[in-house]
Amino acid sequence: MSNKFSDLGIAAPILKAITELKIIDPTEIQEKVIPLLLANKTDLVGLAKTGTGKTAAFGLPLLQLIDTSSPLVQAVILVPTRELGHQIFTNLESFAKYLPEVSIAATCGGIPIKPQIERLSAPTHIVVATPGRLIDLIQKKAISLKDTRFLVLDEADEMVSILKESLDEIVAELPKEHKTLLFSATMPGTIKQLIQNYLHKNVVQVSANMQTVGNQGIDHEYIVVDPIEKLDVLMHFLNTKEGERGIIFCKTKAAVNKLAKNLAINRFSSGALHGSLTQGIRDRIMGQFREGHINILVATDLAARGIDVKEISYVVNYHLPDAYEAYVHRSGRTARAGAKGLSLTVLQEEEVKEIANFEKELGLKFKEFKKPSTTSIEENNTLLWAKQIFKTKPNHEVDEELKTKVKTVFHHLTKDELIDKLLANYILQHKNEPVEKPVKRQKMKKK
Repeated sequence: MSNKFSDLGIAAPILKAITELKIIDPTEIQEKVIPLLLANKTDLVGLAKTGTGKTAAFGLPLLQLIDTSSPLVQAVILVPTRELGHQIFTNLESFAKYLPEVSIAATCGGIPIKPQIERLSAPTHIVVATPGRLIDLIQKKAISLKDTRFLVLDEADEMVSILKESLDEIVAELPKEHKTLLFSATMPGTIKQLIQNYLHKNVVQVSANMQTVGNQGIDHEYIVVDPIEKLDVLMHFLNTKEGERGIIFCKTKAAVNKLAKNLAINRFSSGALHGSLTQGIRDRIMGQFREGHINILVATDLAARGIDVKEISYVVNYHLPDAYEAYVHRSGRTARAGAKGLSLTVLQEEEVKEIANFEKELGLKFKEFKKPSTTSIEENNTLLWAKQIFKTKPNHEVDEELKTKVKTVFHHLTKDELIDKLLANYILQHKNEPVEKPVKRQKMKKK
């Protein structure tokens, strides 16, 4: 195998850009895919997990193959979410830093279509799109794909249902001699059917090992809790990670909202992300997370696709995912760009047996994360309560007469005496915590 991008055939202007981005050594999927795409002889299926550098694997050769003498769309990259589309668009722009004549556009759903139509009226070579928005643009005759030579289906396993409905309409707009490049983390039957229906019978399939550059730095651990202590244990863990950034995955939108509310009550710097939020709110939350204004993101699986933030030090699976590939996508949010990271899964006793299945299916090794003692959890909750009081803004609408009466009650106490009484009152009120209901598990989906 080669150990340099130049040996793979990547041209000097692109080499200069990726060197500045500190992308030095090709990953396995890049070593296998780039020469094949540059040869431009066949359809291709690439199997690789998240964090393996798939965007560069197809993006670098596509940039090199663009005919800049033509102003027409020559490559379309379909993605499941706007967030992933934004990430790929940003990466391609970075890769093309020294190719100013190459024009790239993002046309994803969830935002107004009019500016995208105006953008496409200018010369455009590569379009990154969600399937629904691309069809809207086709129907409005805002985009022509008659000269498109490459169709890329990225994260195909995450948009199978969308592709089933829309691929016929998109492919009908493409010239007969186009090449299709499909990338997926897994190969379920539905993906095999897509390949059979839409890719050439001589399609080349390449795959990268599970132990990838992107995932070698992740410690996979699990912690076993009783339902009654699940939230408290999480709060204890988050307090040990103060100042670090992480993502907590929940199975449902309702669970995301509930947990995000608890984090806000306990004054954690956090935000919620799920599909029912408007695109504007999702963009604002993601912007705050990327820029470091909030440290914790509580998200569903699909909403978190496309998050490529290098400084994410941990991922928490607050609910065990139903599908093995979902775990790979979740854990792959941490340990980006060669960094180290922790993927912690919170389990109830009856779920522990499933860890062996995850290890077998994914080729991973999990370690047990030591649960904090009851005393330690109680102390942590007390500290959280103290922080709540400290961070509470004074209510200036309180009647001054009432405020004076309250001050009179406490006026003879010293600061230490007041703290002692507040602590005693807190402990008295929190002897009986409410039980959090256990989450019903669905049957695990096999790959």
